Amino acid sequence: MITTRFAPSPTGFLHVGNIRTALINWLYARHHNGRFVLRIDDTDSERSTEEYTQAIRADMAWLGINPDVEYSQSKRTELYEIRFEMLKESGRLYPCYETPQELDLKRRIAIGRGLPPIYDRAALNLTVEERAEFEEKGIKPHWRFRLDHDHTITWNDLIRGPQRFDPALLSDPVIRRADGSWLYLLPSVIDDIDMEITTIVRGEDHVSNTATQIQMFMALGAELPDFAHMALLTGGDAKISKRFGADSAADFKAEHIEPVALEALLARIGTSDPVEVISDLSSLVENFDFSHFSRAPARFDMAELKHLNARILHITPYEQVSDRLPEGMDAHSWEVIRPNIDALPEAAFWWSVVKEDIETEAFSEGDKAYLEAARQIAGELDWSSNPWKQWIELLKKQTGRKGKELFLPLRLALTGQSHGPDMAGLLSLIGHEEAIKRLEKAIK
Repeated sequence: MITTRFAPSPTGFLHVGNIRTALINWLYARHHNGRFVLRIDDTDSERSTEEYTQAIRADMAWLGINPDVEYSQSKRTELYEIRFEMLKESGRLYPCYETPQELDLKRRIAIGRGLPPIYDRAALNLTVEERAEFEEKGIKPHWRFRLDHDHTITWNDLIRGPQRFDPALLSDPVIRRADGSWLYLLPSVIDDIDMEITTIVRGEDHVSNTATQIQMFMALGAELPDFAHMALLTGGDAKISKRFGADSAADFKAEHIEPVALEALLARIGTSDPVEVISDLSSLVENFDFSHFSRAPARFDMAELKHLNARILHITPYEQVSDRLPEGMDAHSWEVIRPNIDALPEAAFWWSVVKEDIETEAFSEGDKAYLEAARQIAGELDWSSNPWKQWIELLKKQTGRKGKELFLPLRLALTGQSHGPDMAGLLSLIGHEEAIKRLEKAIK
């Protein structure tokens, strides 16, 4: 069974890049009738908080991309210890005693000599006595995974195609700090094996991590999953991340963006497929294909999202929004109002125009005479069948007005607004009696 996972660290709120990663993993799993796993990567106990964990769950529920199962890494440390000892015994892990300052100096020297700034494996040359001396001084080691330099690392990426890394040009990654806490790389591999993750989908900034993790999978005797590395989202001139003020789910909610609009955009930017106006995710699931993804950066544009949000609202069925509409607004009212809104709260404004008293600016004497004619004609109309069309035709014939002079005074008198939903639809909501009252008020 195809199984994907979204593995956020609860050290901040999800930004749009995280949301895209979660969505693409969910879509791929659903396309294959597979499983979607949420794994909270909370091994960083100092920065991880329950507040952020709860926010991640809430954001995913808002998006409607609920996981089939959820795990927390903080509750899985016993498994990590077992695998850690296995790798130590096989010689794939080794202790290192350099301080951060010493490692930084080594990197600077390597760069100054025109060499790759990778770890020089000095700790592998320490004798048992030298290690014991560090321990006696109370210096605890951090642990590195020893890469196998004899075998080139290759995989066929679902997006980027064939990938090839020379392990000799990579640093042996630190997988555990001196205080015993875990870094991301090894626990992630252990969990991917244990949770039977078949496909790892993430940003292209993880490509080098994948190279080292492939050797970890092999060292643990596991079958390799498939990998897909998406081009990063950009906003303006920089890649998007939660550290640089990227849009979060809270920001989208504050802008009254519909989840389906955000998902419709994020699923298709950076691909050869057009962004679609949709009311649910079924077409995105059905047509999902990694071969359509581009390696070029995908630009996220808030203005484009808002425009798409409006277009999606214009086709959204009443049943999908009924619980968020003003009291009393029925399906017909929604169909009248929805073509003229950019965000759902605007429906409440137009409903108030229909149901509540309105304020209008003073009309000229000429317009008052025109509105008086409109009031008189209103009594002659058949209000059971599109009175607006009849009304306009009779007013045009009687007054000789046309264009803006014909329509605008009537719209202003009936709604208090110079623009808005189609007046034929609005008039059906306002009704005969209320329309007459509003005309009489405007004439005074």
